[in-house]
Amino acid sequence: MKRNNFYSSEFLDRVSHLRKDATWLSKQMSDATSRLLPVWQSNNLVRSGENVEPVELDVRHIDDLRGEAEPILLGLVDGTAYFTLDVSHIDAPDAHELLGTQGVFEDLRKVGPYIDHKQGNLLAYARGINYWHQRHRYCGVCGATTKPEAAGHQRRCTNQACNAVHFPRTDVACIMLIYHGDRIIMGKAPRFQGKMQSVLAGFLEPGETLEDCVAREVYEEVGVRVTDVEYQHSQPWPFPSSLMAGFRARALDTELTIDTTELLSADWMSRDELKAITPDSPVQLPRPDSIARRLIEEWLAEG
Repeated sequence: MKRNNFYSSEFLDRVSHLRKDATWLSKQMSDATSRLLPVWQSNNLVRSGENVEPVELDVRHIDDLRGEAEPILLGLVDGTAYFTLDVSHIDAPDAHELLGTQGVFEDLRKVGPYIDHKQGNLLAYARGINYWHQRHRYCGVCGATTKPEAAGHQRRCTNQACNAVHFPRTDVACIMLIYHGDRIIMGKAPRFQGKMQSVLAGFLEPGETLEDCVAREVYEEVGVRVTDVEYQHSQPWPFPSSLMAGFRARALDTELTIDTTELLSADWMSRDELKAITPDSPVQLPRPDSIARRLIEEWLAEG
């Protein structure tokens, strides 16, 4: 059975053909079954307990929560419409008469691994598209203000002489498991917390293929040339707005020359060493909701 990475959206009907249908949108906004996922300063509203789960509000609460932001249609899940709304204008959501009684706003980086797959995607989608709106209030062509259109999936410049239309953008990053025999390269970037180490990764540059990106990033970060670059699978990564394209590649040599501006450390680790990791080990694997973890686990399962 096909396995999808965490935050993937295979279950979601994005109904892009209905985003400009004002009659249909109005009907969904007044439907008691439609759900609303609020986002506050890029944090998602969740309820903690035995399990962590997203808080889904009645979409009709939009009028109680609306500031300058407009609601954004995410799509349909089993026929139910899901919307999101940026409520960052609310100074203290924990004291708000509605939000404060429903849950707390948490960073998805913190709670993502503990949330159901489908719910995790909706939270990631809500987080990512609100992030884009926050940073595109002004036209990149002429500097005038922009306004949302198409149920939140584009913004148009309000300067009629410009009239530029802007669409949400995704930053593509390659993440790659580099192997040589029974070992892979594990590195520690400055942003990694605690003892976590991971496979290498880097952003795609203009005019570059994904395969070229893999080879360039590996050579830049650890000085190793690679071959047999093979695509594995991908994952949306809403921190803040990336798509991780996962690869494997075989190293042509094993001597590492580490770029210390990118990595604090890097080394080869064997299957036996990785399989022997415990919570007390000096090296910890990437978080379980990441494509990095899946790339490593798939390679470990082969030997």
